[in-house]
Amino acid sequence: MNFDPRSPEFRSNPYPTYALLREHAPIFYWEEWEMWFLSTYEDCQALLRDPRLGNFPPGTSMLFQNPPDHTRMRSLVQKAFTPRMIEKQREQVQATTDRLLDPVQGQGHMDIVKELAYPLPVAVIAEMMGVPVEDHAKFHEWSVALVNTLDLSRDPVKDERGTDAEIAFEEYFAELIARRRKAPSDDLISALIAAEEEGDKLSARELYLNSRLLLIAGYETTVGLIGNGLYALLTNPEECKRLQADPMLIKGAIEELLRFDGPIQMVSRRAGEDIHYKGVTFAKDASVSFLLGSANRDPARFPDADFLDITRQSVQHMSFGAGIHYCLGAPLARLEGQIAINTVLRRMPNIFLAIDSPPYRDNYVFRGLESLPVSF
Repeated sequence: MNFDPRSPEFRSNPYPTYALLREHAPIFYWEEWEMWFLSTYEDCQALLRDPRLGNFPPGTSMLFQNPPDHTRMRSLVQKAFTPRMIEKQREQVQATTDRLLDPVQGQGHMDIVKELAYPLPVAVIAEMMGVPVEDHAKFHEWSVALVNTLDLSRDPVKDERGTDAEIAFEEYFAELIARRRKAPSDDLISALIAAEEEGDKLSARELYLNSRLLLIAGYETTVGLIGNGLYALLTNPEECKRLQADPMLIKGAIEELLRFDGPIQMVSRRAGEDIHYKGVTFAKDASVSFLLGSANRDPARFPDADFLDITRQSVQHMSFGAGIHYCLGAPLARLEGQIAINTVLRRMPNIFLAIDSPPYRDNYVFRGLESLPVSF
């Protein structure tokens, strides 16, 4: 089968390829990368919850840890990343959204990605973590460099930039964590330092790695949600009008937008032992990748899966994963997406695309637009 997730055609629209995989090769082995791919909703749900499929070698953040280290680490981090802390951000998210839209309101045009989808979640998560405003641009640059190393490609330039960003992140966080140890503040870094579970605490290395993880995860998913979501609405004008007419539909709309064109297209695991599943054997240490974007378009789970329906019922999408590594930042991404998209549609009732085919980032795993020019 002609499967190349690095091709520009696939990156701009992977969904036709997903349909072929689900129909002809739902469990597919890509020899070039020695990697298995799962493309159906049923298989992704089942195996993401299978404890025999763990994460890659430990020693990094909780994202790449297995139990019992993952359980300990997540329980500590979760104490600092509670629904109450997320809900406290509502006013700030709305105020930041309005602050970003005010300068462009009278212009009649803007780039949704560059002028809203990126700066909004960066400002929110950075402030939550106690990062000064003047450093937000640095974090955006470093985060993009690191995220690009997680793509399905072998690019020495991206790898070098990722290494530089890793060094810069570590130096910055070491200083910030040291300051918060001496003088705690009302921020996420201070909460992580103080978090305890049965007398346990995060080590200095764990503090850094999980702080970096939360910063990146706290905004990369939201960038894609806002950009991809508004693009989906603008290319489905009847659905866009429904949401404008009834903003109370926004919670369900966000879930459908996450299903329809989610910001995270793939996650990977490694077999901890030989696993026999549906006539296939994943050998110990085999890489198994879950095509979340394909699972979300599986017609066996979602009727008329290729159509956007903001009132769709029971949208149990997989855009935030499943199992023990379900995205900790999902409530924050949802909150920011709801506020940003509703505010844009309210303040710019006649919004429309300024170009027919906006460009996508050269990153398959983190699916998002490079820019989204609109007029209003």
